[in-house]
Amino acid sequence: MKIGWIGSGNMGIPMAGNLLAAGHELSVWNRTPEKAEPLIALGAKGASTIAQLVDEADILFTMVSDDAAVKEIYTGPDGILATPGRGKLAIDMSTVSPDTSRFLAEHCQQAGFRFLDAPVSGSVGPAKEGTLVIMVGGDKDAYEEAKPLLDKLGKVALHLGPNGAGTSAKLAINLLLGITVQGVSETLLFARSLGISTEQMLNIISESAVGTPLIRGKAASLLADNYPAAFALKHMAKDLRLAREAGVSTPLAESAGASYRHALEEGLGDLDLMAIIKHLEGN
Repeated sequence: MKIGWIGSGNMGIPMAGNLLAAGHELSVWNRTPEKAEPLIALGAKGASTIAQLVDEADILFTMVSDDAAVKEIYTGPDGILATPGRGKLAIDMSTVSPDTSRFLAEHCQQAGFRFLDAPVSGSVGPAKEGTLVIMVGGDKDAYEEAKPLLDKLGKVALHLGPNGAGTSAKLAINLLLGITVQGVSETLLFARSLGISTEQMLNIISESAVGTPLIRGKAASLLADNYPAAFALKHMAKDLRLAREAGVSTPLAESAGASYRHALEEGLGDLDLMAIIKHLEGN
C-alpha cells in the first residue's frame, strides 16, 4: 500500500511513523518542508509537490491545524483535487468543523476522489503508541478499505455515519475534555485555598470514582507547574469555538469556551491545555 501523508506536526509525525513501522511505503509533503525531515529520516520519501504525492499514492492522509489549512490543501490551485486521482481515497484526520468535512467530501466527489473524515481523540503519547480513538464519517465501504491502516494508528476506529459524523463526534469528545480539564483545575485551586495541597488532592482524585487516565497523566505537569504541550491550549480554544459554531450552547460549554478563549488572549496558547489552571489562578 502506497500512502501519501500531508501534515508533519506533533501528531502527524508519530502517526505517519507508525504506518512506516508497519511496512508501508510512505511519501510525505508539508507546507514547511523541514518539518517533514523526521519522517524522511525514518524512511519516508519526500514529495516536492502535492501533485507528486497524489500521483504516487494509493491512499492520502491529511492531518493539519485548522479549517483554512485543510481547505487550501484540498481545493487550492495546487491542492490535492487539482491532480487527477479518480477513485483514490483521501482521509482527513484534522479537527475541523462538520461543515468543512462535508464541503471537502462534496468537492472530492466532484473531482472523482472518495473521502473520509477521521479525526482522532488522544494526544502525542497515544499517537506514538498507536492507541488513538478514531471517529470516522463517510461511505462504509471506504471505511472498511481504510480500516487496516486506521488500526495501525488507533486502538479503535469507529464508523459513525456519513461525512461530517466523524468531526461531529470529535467536537463532542473535545467538549468533554475541555470541561474536564477546567473542572480539575477549579477543584485543585479550591482545595489549595482550603489548605489541601495539589499532591494530596491529586491522590484523592486518582483513588476516587472520578479518577481517570487523563488526570493521572497530567499530574506531573501540575506538580511541577510546567505545561509542555501534548495538546496545545490554542487547539482546545479552537475546538470549543467550532463546537459553539456547530450549535452547542449549554452552561458548561459556554463557561469552558470563555475560559480557554481568555487564556489564549493571555498568551497561554502554546502551552498544554492543562495550563488553563494558570488562567484560573488569576481570577
